[in-house]
Amino acid sequence: MLVLLPPSEGKARPEAGDPVDLGSLAFADELGGKREELIDAFDPALLKAPAALAAEVYTGVLFQRLRLPELPAKAQQRVLIASFLWGVVWPEDRIPHYRFSPKTRLEGIGPPATYWRPALTEALPDEKGDLIVDMRSGPYASAWKPRRATLLAVRAFTERDGERMAVSHMAKAVRGEVARALLEAKKPPVDPESAAAVAESASFTVELNAGNLDVIVT
Repeated sequence: MLVLLPPSEGKARPEAGDPVDLGSLAFADELGGKREELIDAFDPALLKAPAALAAEVYTGVLFQRLRLPELPAKAQQRVLIASFLWGVVWPEDRIPHYRFSPKTRLEGIGPPATYWRPALTEALPDEKGDLIVDMRSGPYASAWKPRRATLLAVRAFTERDGERMAVSHMAKAVRGEVARALLEAKKPPVDPESAAAVAESASFTVELNAGNLDVIVT
């Protein structure tokens, strides 16, 4: 199982520490050139700013509920964090504070999802039989989808008077809590059914629906 997370708007600002080493980030061989090109167009000063673990830099609601730094190293190795500045990073990758909106358009770069799609297709694991649990929001999900692995997107809904509606304000919190339950499982899920069973054992009400794990929030 691999858990794909979005980045967060909320980020901690490292006050000290060595700057980012692009050669040490996830999938450096496949993504390194794209990172250099994008940062050069966006803000080369980021290469001199203090950096810290990505697990500590991202501090939004999803990450608050997930509490990624508290998870064992083995569990963190099952996590990739999407970013339109870095492509993807592992939780232990060291990055600086930054702000880069999915709506950003840079000369020579264009839409971030389009820019990253070919490189991510080459780099990211995508083997038949693998389970990829997708916590990303729409813009980040559009940058890459597996062709062979099973993709299970996590969605949040509420029911009122028999009508089911998508949850917006709590969706990030729900995804963070579900991600933690899956990553803490003694036996990592290997398919949608076992992922749903883990979520249910953690007291979530869930349904499998056409490639989605729907969480019903009461």
